[in-house]
Amino acid sequence: MSSSRSETKPIAVIAGARTPLSKAFTDLAAISAVDLGTHVVTDAVARAAAKSESMDIRQIDELVMGNVAGPPDAANLARVIALSAGMPKERIAHTVNRNCASGMESIIAAWDSIAAGRASLVVGGGTESMSQIPMLFRRDAATNWMRLARSKTLWQKLRALAAFRPRHFKPVAGIQLGLTDPVSGLNMGETAEVLAREFGITRGEQDEFALLSHQRAATAREKCFLSGEIAPITTGQGRVVEKDNGPRDGQSLEQLARLKPLFDSAGSVTAGNSCPLTDGAAALVLSDVATAERFDRPLGYITDYCIAGCDPHRMGLGPVYATAKLLNKTGMSLSDFDLIELNEAFAAQVIACEIAAASKTFATEELGRSQPLGQLSRDVMNIHGGSIALGHPVGMTGTRLVLTLLRALRERGKQIGLATLCVGGGQGVAMIVRTQLED
Repeated sequence: MSSSRSETKPIAVIAGARTPLSKAFTDLAAISAVDLGTHVVTDAVARAAAKSESMDIRQIDELVMGNVAGPPDAANLARVIALSAGMPKERIAHTVNRNCASGMESIIAAWDSIAAGRASLVVGGGTESMSQIPMLFRRDAATNWMRLARSKTLWQKLRALAAFRPRHFKPVAGIQLGLTDPVSGLNMGETAEVLAREFGITRGEQDEFALLSHQRAATAREKCFLSGEIAPITTGQGRVVEKDNGPRDGQSLEQLARLKPLFDSAGSVTAGNSCPLTDGAAALVLSDVATAERFDRPLGYITDYCIAGCDPHRMGLGPVYATAKLLNKTGMSLSDFDLIELNEAFAAQVIACEIAAASKTFATEELGRSQPLGQLSRDVMNIHGGSIALGHPVGMTGTRLVLTLLRALRERGKQIGLATLCVGGGQGVAMIVRTQLED
């Protein structure tokens, strides 16, 4: 890790929006990732246009969207969204995938485009319909189906049909494959169990954290904080969805305690202390600092970021590695941040990050530091709840963290925040945001 101060030029966040977050197979299940993305891009640009007399969708130079599942009917989903949202066909768009950090990767890609002088106004965001991740056939079943499709005579068709066995009609859940790391062989919940055992995190501690997430998200929803970033969306049945459906107002420890372990019968990670499968999208209008002067009161600025790798078995510790790298790069400390958004993939994963950040042994052995990273205080972390309550559409969450954090800083009259999340496969990303730039 380099100890030099950052030379990164900041970018401005002009405006942003997200859809409501809905548990998979519920309110937004019939809306595709493309349509979710188109909706938030249109809304985010409209919010930016309200801050400048000369702004509309035709002024956007480029669009970058994060997405993990990759809809088979929209290979470069960002390009489809760009044209659907009304961007001129001459403008460019591409899709990025850094698994759970795809929504941040889109911001980084937009940043690179702005820094290179290729664009001055870029939309960066993320979209995911986890409801619409397809079911798949086994490879041998697919071979049989192809043989049947190519059969020309009745005899050939009968021979092809005779090759089918009952197992060939049992689909494979694409979402299950996507949430399993092929290197470690563990799904994301199993990696949370690894951390729970390594750091001695109890079931009770995890359930208490999950309860706090629901309580904070329910309060934020009741006070209409979350509605300030939500672009209500109309379903095909004409119903308007305008609120997240994950936070539970009456959640209790007793209810959480009744749930059985989900990934290991002898473990402690349950559906209640994990983030749910979720549908949703988010988008930010981004620019260089000079261009931002055209707009009345941008949301804020992103001033630096770092990406780090770690053991896929312990992927949930990614925020600690990425934050350590970022602090080393900038010369900052955790105590410099007024607010922190750390994505809640699992309660065990967040608690493990808290323990690791405060541990001198972990700092020495894992981070190459003589002192602990610092305290991830719950007083300033995820103050409006997190993904355990709200949900985690994997391609968009990174964008949501930045949007929510900037709005939370403004709400409290604070200036500087840290947005960070773990990444399936063993990575972490951390970003610094500010409501105003230093002189």
